[in-house]
Amino acid sequence: MDTRDSNGTILADGDNVTLIKDLKVKGTSVTLKRGTLVKGIRLTGDPDEIECRVEKVKGLVLRTEFVKKA
Repeated sequence: MDTRDSNGTILADGDNVTLIKDLKVKGTSVTLKRGTLVKGIRLTGDPDEIECRVEKVKGLVLRTEFVKKA
């Protein structure tokens, strides 16, 4: 099954995505702002989740419903 962003575009390893909503990161005081560019995503076994690194947060898993391909 394909991993797709909020607009239905297929995502691949290494793609850059943009957040479409402000997201609070559990366990930290960091809030990722809408429009933040996330570079070099990695796909997981789950088509609804991607793995990435943003600012000081490593190994962050994002739901694909909150991103769009950049």
